[in-house]
Amino acid sequence: MSYADRTRRPPRTLTDDEQRRLLKASGQHAEDFRDHLIFSLALGTGLREGEIVALDVADVARPDGKPKRSIQLRYYAKKGNQDNAHARSQVVHLPDGTYYKLDKFLRHRRQLDLPATTSPLFLSREGRRLSTRRVREIFVEWQGRAGFTDHYTFHELRHTAITNVYRATRDIRIAQRVARHARIDTTTRYEHASDQEVAAAVRGLAS
Repeated sequence: MSYADRTRRPPRTLTDDEQRRLLKASGQHAEDFRDHLIFSLALGTGLREGEIVALDVADVARPDGKPKRSIQLRYYAKKGNQDNAHARSQVVHLPDGTYYKLDKFLRHRRQLDLPATTSPLFLSREGRRLSTRRVREIFVEWQGRAGFTDHYTFHELRHTAITNVYRATRDIRIAQRVARHARIDTTTRYEHASDQEVAAAVRGLAS
């Protein structure tokens, strides 16, 4: 099978139940809230793992410490090919749920007396910027804790986010903006019916 044919396959995504279980499991305890916010950002915005770990506090917080409603990314995929128009397109809008979780996370950082704006948003236990490798490991660990039977890559959280947007709006242009794809044909991969949608559609058929 050619590369072009493989890339046209519908992207693999988490089910609605798996998304709920992941967020519920990681959101139960204060010591896990960093991981919970990472998953919320991935599912709520479609940010890639490299984009998430590259965030600084100043990227997401206003001078008064409150979170921003939208984030202008400094680091993003294919940065080397950017122009001004492309840079302006790298704006990420936060869902309400993620916004309030970010507010809680920033308040917790201030209580720990961490630097207000000049440090990475997500720190390792050693106080360094969290690595993409560690984020992938964390996601594997949480899939086990949430009782997943299937294994997903972290990037499939991004696929899930874009699919969720398309399912909610049925507007491929909105999905393209959320995905921050330069080409619309990249986004059309997400115009597929999920297994859940197919099952729901046939459940009530005469048989």
